[in-house]
Amino acid sequence: MSKRANGEGTCRELPNGRWEARYYGSDGRRHSLSKPTQKAALAALKPALEAAAAQLPAPDRTLTVSGWLDEWLATNVRPRLRPRTVSSYEETCKRYIRPALGKVQLSKLGAPDIARMLDSLTARGDLSPTTVRYAYAVLRIALGRAVKSGRAARNAALYVDAPAKATHELRPLSVEEVGIFRKAIARHRFEALFLTALGTGLRQGELLALRWQDVDLAAGTLTVRHTLTRGSAVLAEPKTEKSRRVLRLPLPVTVALKRLKTRQDSERKAARVWSAAGYVFTTATGGPLDSRHVTQAFQAVLAKAGIRRQRFHDLRHAFATLQLEAGAELFDVSRALGHADIGTTANVYGHFTEAMADRMADRMAGILGTVREARQTR
Repeated sequence: MSKRANGEGTCRELPNGRWEARYYGSDGRRHSLSKPTQKAALAALKPALEAAAAQLPAPDRTLTVSGWLDEWLATNVRPRLRPRTVSSYEETCKRYIRPALGKVQLSKLGAPDIARMLDSLTARGDLSPTTVRYAYAVLRIALGRAVKSGRAARNAALYVDAPAKATHELRPLSVEEVGIFRKAIARHRFEALFLTALGTGLRQGELLALRWQDVDLAAGTLTVRHTLTRGSAVLAEPKTEKSRRVLRLPLPVTVALKRLKTRQDSERKAARVWSAAGYVFTTATGGPLDSRHVTQAFQAVLAKAGIRRQRFHDLRHAFATLQLEAGAELFDVSRALGHADIGTTANVYGHFTEAMADRMADRMAGILGTVREARQTR
């Protein structure tokens, strides 16, 4: 038998050739672990002793990763997080984590297992770096909760480097492209929607959640009160407290919304069935629009207009970048976007566009010229 110091457990060879590690748990009782080799027994003993030292229950050797994900989603995710986040976590677990790690015992899960999962997801070729990184993040969060609740001795994800973050080069619509885009959406069913997105910088979920009670056409203002959960008709609270905001509408947007309301009133009177929810941007029966359908329609307009393919979210980037190019203060743009803090805005839009660089050069030219002229008069 291999003896260890008091409080560190013991490890001995059994008559059948296996090795048994024994230790006292946080419950004051003696526990044993049977493994085929001494090395395996000592490896299993380490997390058990760590749990005991932290006054945590001994790791459940029968609990699998999939079993823990079920418990985590039921007790920590669904009761506490927004519906969209819950759906995202559930889908990520189902599609990426469970197939790779679901059958692994939670107590045996190690960094090599997680690294193999990430390598496999990357090697598929059909997943973006953002998706792979998100799968890692969800697993890390789930394992972190397992440690805090005493269901695991350590978070193995912390010993694996996070996948590289995808870089998305911002190339929003230029001033010239805005003109082309406006011509392309003229008389399109979603003209007012696209123009409001470009003219206010609202998130897609915020746009689709708008109801006429949120819009004051006489005053030319819009109030953000909700966001529409993707893939459903569920109104949720805004992303952050600062996402609740009142925006002044550009005149072209107000005009487009007035035309939309007139047309919508006629459609409502002619329709046999019409939703009473009062959405601004609706289906043919007054219900909320599906985000995927809106994005597809947007990209079809871009293709027809000869403008490079973009995400719908890039209309929000166009709003911010064009505002900054026109000389708007970063703080004002941040408030209009509903960012939690100005640092977020600076991180996303802290790059120089050509128009910004030209404007700065012109200002410096004026300053330098003034300095030179002042010296000449001495």
